Amino acid sequence: MQKITPGKAFVLGDDVDTDQIIPAQYLVYSLEKPEERREYGRRCLSSVPMTQSGLPEGDIPFVRENEYVSDYQIIIAGRNFGCGSSREHAPFALREAGVLAVVAESYARIFFRNAVNGGYLVPFECEERLCETVRTGDRVEIDAERNLLVNRTQGTEHPLRPIGDVAAIIAAGDIFAYARQAGLLPE
Repeated sequence: MQKITPGKAFVLGDDVDTDQIIPAQYLVYSLEKPEERREYGRRCLSSVPMTQSGLPEGDIPFVRENEYVSDYQIIIAGRNFGCGSSREHAPFALREAGVLAVVAESYARIFFRNAVNGGYLVPFECEERLCETVRTGDRVEIDAERNLLVNRTQGTEHPLRPIGDVAAIIAAGDIFAYARQAGLLPE
């Protein structure tokens, strides 16, 4: 696995649930039609008041009004990221918004599996409470080979847990590509 492209961090707290990531009223859009799938990016983290659990204060929009892609490529979060319903739309919406990776203290199991299996984004786990040290807008980079989050703005490095057994799935692109490469599914 290679370095994740440097990007801007968007910092969240604990217990960000899938309804906050993509509210249920926006699940009407097709995942297959390009003109509709863009709406998942546009609506990602958009309709929950910023003062609710886990979301940053200060009225910082994740995706600017009338845009489809966020200015932020890496989410930094606390514990239990992606809790709530098991919808695969949540990591899909983050990817459509331009997110390459999420770095959290821990994940809801189903969110982690959906992110990996769908090849939507890379879910890294941090060993320290980064959501209290990294700031929204900081320039960060993930070095997956060295298991580090590098904060270019603050000049700091933070250890990440190795991605482990899911690295092969991530490298293949998604669970089906991995299964084909491993000879578990026909080409």
